[in-house]
Amino acid sequence: MIYVFLADGFEEMEALAPIDLLRRAGLSVQTVGVGSRCPTGAHGIPLTADITEAEMKLSVMEALVLPGGMPGTTHLDASETVRSAIAYASTHGLPMGAICAAPSVLGHAGVLRGLKATCFPGFEPELIGATATDAAVITDGTVTTARGAGVATEFALELVARLASSESAHRIRKEIQCP
Repeated sequence: MIYVFLADGFEEMEALAPIDLLRRAGLSVQTVGVGSRCPTGAHGIPLTADITEAEMKLSVMEALVLPGGMPGTTHLDASETVRSAIAYASTHGLPMGAICAAPSVLGHAGVLRGLKATCFPGFEPELIGATATDAAVITDGTVTTARGAGVATEFALELVARLASSESAHRIRKEIQCP
């Protein structure tokens, strides 16, 4: 199961692009409401999560995705559930993705040490232990990071390539008419 964590103030494009494209690739994705079953995005769009934090099971997690947005990222960073999921993923070598401000959550959790990572400009100091790059999307080890909403589709396609296959990512890119 791929868990996409949503907290009040999440960036809608950064959440929905990965959810949509990972599901198009035939992968099992569940959204996890952090603090609420129906978090509201940074631009006022409510989304009903598939499950709540209490319903999440680490033992079935295959990967996790953290969308950015404010104050969504702050809420993710403060969540014991999110911290536990990151620790579990790190310990078990599971893929993690974070975009915009959300790579800071991974930085605070200590999982970026020794890796290259990218984020929304200004959050570089929060990528603790990482080498910050200006790449739009970058994967290093088990971690994929991206700069922001403008590259949400590229971020999602990179996750599809990693979690399904590069062929699936190519097929989906073509289907959605993404150059």
